[in-house]
Amino acid sequence: MSDGPAAAPGGLAPDGPAAADEPRRPWVVGVSGASGTPYAAAVLRGLLAAGRPVDIVVSRAARLTLLDETGIGWRDGAWREPLTSWLCTRLDGRPRPDAAEVAGRVDLLVDVHPPDDMGARPSSGSYPTRGMIVVPASTASVAGIALGLSKDLLQRAADVTLKEGRRLVVVPREMPYTRATLRHMLDLDAAGAVVAAASPGFYAGARAAEDLVDFVAGRVLDAAGVPNALFRRWTGELGGARATPARTTELGDGPRRAPTSG
Repeated sequence: MSDGPAAAPGGLAPDGPAAADEPRRPWVVGVSGASGTPYAAAVLRGLLAAGRPVDIVVSRAARLTLLDETGIGWRDGAWREPLTSWLCTRLDGRPRPDAAEVAGRVDLLVDVHPPDDMGARPSSGSYPTRGMIVVPASTASVAGIALGLSKDLLQRAADVTLKEGRRLVVVPREMPYTRATLRHMLDLDAAGAVVAAASPGFYAGARAAEDLVDFVAGRVLDAAGVPNALFRRWTGELGGARATPARTTELGDGPRRAPTSG
């Protein structure tokens, strides 16, 4: 008799793939106004690489941050082009080699909801979702979710996720933290959310800023129980990351660090 699915990294049951006849059950991804749009893009690519449907809510403040950090103007009524450009562009402005595959998965798996549409599907607990990731999470969104303010669709969807007992992963990026923000994060933890600060680790052998972004995104997906190969995992070998050559990981590739041969 089976013991059930093995635990995912972080101790949560893995988010298994949907059956062919299963209704669409997406991850909701909320993007708030904190700096850190590359983290959101990497998480979204990771979800698409895992074949997960995604519902996206980009807050009003996040549009300004996205424009500032990428030059991309977000439009709810015509979101496909800016979203594809965002996900298919490297930090240095060059297109990603896997841009065509990313764009294809956007077409198949993504839906977008305006942040002021309080009647959108993610606003109701009867809409079946796998859970929600808020990345990056501004201190304002952390407070609003912790207090249950539901001032926009992002906060309302997070509140619904908590009340339905689904996974909520909140990724604060701003620092240092005030006493109020620390209390709000404790309240989120007590309510069942995972607070996963955007804190990159250096043991995975990062050679570039994108490696650090992917490390955070991979750990966020770990917290959500979504399988991913966005970074080199710890194997207990001191200096192991320095001994292996770097290579670029694109959508659908294996681990970021390829083992040496010979």
